[in-house]
Amino acid sequence: MRFEGTSSYVATDDLKVAVNAAIVLERPLLVKGEPGTGKTVLAQEVADAIGARLIEWHVKSTTRAQQGLYEYDAVARLRDSQLGDPKVHDIANYIRRGKLWTAFVAEERPVLLIDEIDKADIEFPNDLLQELDRMEFHVYETGEQIKARQRPVVIITSNNEKELPDAFLRRCFFHYIRFPDTETMRAIVDVHFPGIKPRLVSEALRMFYELREVPGLKKKPSTSELIDWLKLLMAEDVDLDTLREKDVRKAIPPLHGALLKNEQDVHLFERLAFMARRDMR
Repeated sequence: MRFEGTSSYVATDDLKVAVNAAIVLERPLLVKGEPGTGKTVLAQEVADAIGARLIEWHVKSTTRAQQGLYEYDAVARLRDSQLGDPKVHDIANYIRRGKLWTAFVAEERPVLLIDEIDKADIEFPNDLLQELDRMEFHVYETGEQIKARQRPVVIITSNNEKELPDAFLRRCFFHYIRFPDTETMRAIVDVHFPGIKPRLVSEALRMFYELREVPGLKKKPSTSELIDWLKLLMAEDVDLDTLREKDVRKAIPPLHGALLKNEQDVHLFERLAFMARRDMR
């Protein structure tokens, strides 16, 4: 069971090493990196590559660790008891399995994605320590002990919105996905647009990376935003000369709504372009 990348996902050598190390060690793989660098997609690609089922748990600010194990629906049981439903006598009818439970009882070793763990409360990772370490938990309402048939491949993503507890980090294999360099990005583009014109890619990448280096930019455009921008450039058949402006600070990129995602950055480029034109007079 080894991950060597897929035809639809460009994985760097260090990322492959990290995935395979986590599989061998049977520890969760904690993946950090800028938004849009393919952290979430990685889990799907690993599952496809090793022929495993993917179980996804997308964490929100209101998510509790207990929800990953199970939830007891006391309200539904009370309602059924009032209606005289005979199933109220078996409390197991009101136990809702969580994503960890589903992964633990899978017939074959699955891939479990815990996506954006840093969105939840700071205690969320600590509340999962024992379950992820021992791969088992107790269901108090029924007295069951749920133990994993085999350890799932666990991939945990984080956008670094908050620090994770040291005790949690010790139990993970860590990998930071660096933002792709030009050659890696070109390979990613080729995967998405096999027949794209090389000159268009070259000019678009030049402008894209120059844009990311502009001082004061609140949100740098990501890989996914570059892909959207290229798709629009091809759909609108944008002339190459439009992209050949040597300094992105002198002009806002065409179809910039795919790259710049807040008004502060748009205003920044408008001011820079205005100042550049004024200085050229």
